[in-house]
This record gives sequence, structure tokens and C-alpha cells, in this order.
Amino acid sequence: MQSANFAIAVFEFVLLIFSLSVHECSHAWMASRLGDQTARLQGRVTLNPMYHVDPVGTLLFPALIIFGPFIGMSFFSGMLIGWAKPTPIISRNFTKIRRDENLVTLAGPVSNLLIVVVAFLVLAFISIVIPGGREMVRLTFRGGLTDGASGLQAVALLSTLAILINLSLFFFNLLPVPPLDGSHLLRNVLPYSAVQTYDRIPFWASWLLMIFVGGFVLRLLIGPALGLVYFVLLHV
Repeated sequence: MQSANFAIAVFEFVLLIFSLSVHECSHAWMASRLGDQTARLQGRVTLNPMYHVDPVGTLLFPALIIFGPFIGMSFFSGMLIGWAKPTPIISRNFTKIRRDENLVTLAGPVSNLLIVVVAFLVLAFISIVIPGGREMVRLTFRGGLTDGASGLQAVALLSTLAILINLSLFFFNLLPVPPLDGSHLLRNVLPYSAVQTYDRIPFWASWLLMIFVGGFVLRLLIGPALGLVYFVLLHV
């Protein structure tokens, strides 16, 4: 059982890195489409994690969350988040600065939702088409790998983890805390005087808000969101 749990943890870590790469690549791709080639010229329109990895946000912090329980560290249990290097954007290259900034910002969270949709369709296919697939999906959602797990259940597990990770990233990135995507959206609707105050939020305060407030918000939202996905899958 311990080896199965470790295998799940490895899946989570790899999927998280992939999902963060998709997120940042989507920012870069949208910026390029809207006229700013800064990120493209830096090689950021790619799914290669080497161009997006942040040593702390992509590797260290997620590793502590995912692998920490194996060594008795469970400070961030219930969270499954991380971040990559910010995508460089020069707003003056856009035609309509505020609109285009918002579109570039939203491209990241939307890409995570698209991964959720793809993973959901895979699980729906298994549930509807494969004999015994509905029960396999149910067991995978509730308990991970079972004894003698098949390759098909591994696919179901990967899809389930992809839904969990990308819903977490979607909600996390929409928090209005600098430098998360939600902060850029909020900043674009604040009056000028409020923007000046907002921009003075200390870096350490942003970190604390991201980790502790973000963790609290995720625990409130992820459960109901996964419950809805689970309900729909068992009734398609």
C-alpha cells in the first residue's frame, strides 16, 4: 500500500509540473496572439517545463506538499498547489491594453479548466464504454489504486489526479493576491488611488496570503467541485 501511495505521489508531482507548464505556456501564447512577442522570444510558448520551472514554486514547495507525509511532514496537507516563473509581458505592445491584459491573464486558468474537461471526458468514456468502467472510476475517485490495478485504472487515476490538480490551480490562481492571476484582474478594475495601495502589499504578506488564505479557500472549494464531478460521472 505504501508503494502504491508513493506511485500516486509521483503521478501528482509530474502532473503538477505539466499543468503549470500548460498554464504559463497559455499566458505566453495568448500574449503572442495579441501582439506582445516578449514571452515567445524567450522561448516560453512551449510545454517544456525547463522554460517555466521556478525552483521554489514548481519543485520545492510542491515536493514538500506531495512527498512530505512520507517523512512525517504534513504541514500543508489538503493543498496541492504551486507556481512557475511568471510569463514576461510588455503591456504597451497590446492594442487595447486593459482588455488584452485580462485575456492574457485568463488564458492560464482557462487552460487548467480545459485540462479538467479533457480528463473528465476520459473518465466519462471509461465509465460509459468500458465494461465495469463505472465501478472502476468510482473506486479510483474514492481510494486511488487497488490491488492488481490495471493499465486502464492507471489512466483513470491520472485523469482523476489531473482534475484535482487543475481545479486546485484554477481556484488558487484566481485569488486576488499578488502576483497571482486574480490580482491582475482585480488591479485592472481598481481606481488609480487604490492601485497605488494595492501595489504596496509587501512580498512577505503575499506569500502568507497565498499559502494560508489560499489553502483555506482551496479546502472550501475543492471538496464541492470534486463532489460535483463525481456525481456527474456516476450518472452519465
